[in-house]
Amino acid sequence: MDCIFCRIIKGEIPSYTVYEDDTVKAFLDINPDTNGHLLIIPKEHFKDLDSTNDTVLLHIFEVARSLKKKLEEQLHIDGLTLIQNNGEVQEVKHFHLHLKPYYKEEQSLMKVEDVHSLLTK
Repeated sequence: MDCIFCRIIKGEIPSYTVYEDDTVKAFLDINPDTNGHLLIIPKEHFKDLDSTNDTVLLHIFEVARSLKKKLEEQLHIDGLTLIQNNGEVQEVKHFHLHLKPYYKEEQSLMKVEDVHSLLTK
């Protein structure tokens, strides 16, 4: 299996990590459509929502709640959309949750490195 997210977890592919623990890793999307677009992935490979155990799912959403607060404090977001795809619409077959910030005012897209600096203060 050649899973890009498993390779990120192993450190084979670099990422702009904003949070990590024994269960999950959260990092910035390298092709964001909004400032602060994050992904939270479990370190254990689960294909999709149906295969991810309840303990890990709960932890992912606890981390999402914490990261929402960080996005509010550091990037002053006005809202947040959570997206989790399954089946044919799931591009990477490793469970992941997108956190996509919303801003009332249109924002210029910042460099991922600059967003990372703000979120890891």
